Amino acid sequence: MSMKYINMELGPIMTNCYIVYDTDTKDAMVVDPAWDYPAIDKALTSHGLTLRFIFLTHGHADHIGALQELRQRKNVPVYVGAGDADLISNSHNNLSLFMGQAIECTSADHLVKDGDELPLGNLHFTVLETPGHTPGGLSLYGEGVVFSGDTLFRYSVGRTDLYGGSSKTLLHSLETKLMTLPDNTLVLPGHGPATSIGDERRGNPFLDGGW
Repeated sequence: MSMKYINMELGPIMTNCYIVYDTDTKDAMVVDPAWDYPAIDKALTSHGLTLRFIFLTHGHADHIGALQELRQRKNVPVYVGAGDADLISNSHNNLSLFMGQAIECTSADHLVKDGDELPLGNLHFTVLETPGHTPGGLSLYGEGVVFSGDTLFRYSVGRTDLYGGSSKTLLHSLETKLMTLPDNTLVLPGHGPATSIGDERRGNPFLDGGW
């Protein structure tokens, strides 16, 4: 039993879309279907994967560009944080209007909260509520990795000047949720390269109040 993932940089601002799967069962989830349904579908098909669900770290436009088509064509449920449920259905709040293409998706199938367990084949993931970048921002932790969305980047953090953002809330999320994970946890963020919790603990200037 082991986990593998495919990282695809999609859309106008190169958002990380992750296809995560169990190598034994070929069950897969998509974390943040950012853009370009055909590219996501091609990756699923070429690896012989069966999509089971979609997980949204948050509801901003650059993370949900392919959401509606993917969920409809694959007939799979969508998981999102309660605080971001209104983002995916509101093109003003999710910023898609400003990116030139209004994106409004029907509401998520499941609103998840801190501590919820999401099994995938033989793999197990735990939902972490990490608001601050958005009101209902989530991270997903399990199998030695954490999908941090736009909460934590390599030596940086998510911006907090958009709808519903709060730097105080974001810092609290970082300190109480992400920085409590083991140092060797692989961080797979919403933009940019991967990092680790240990590297961020030692080198991220924002964790020392460098706002």
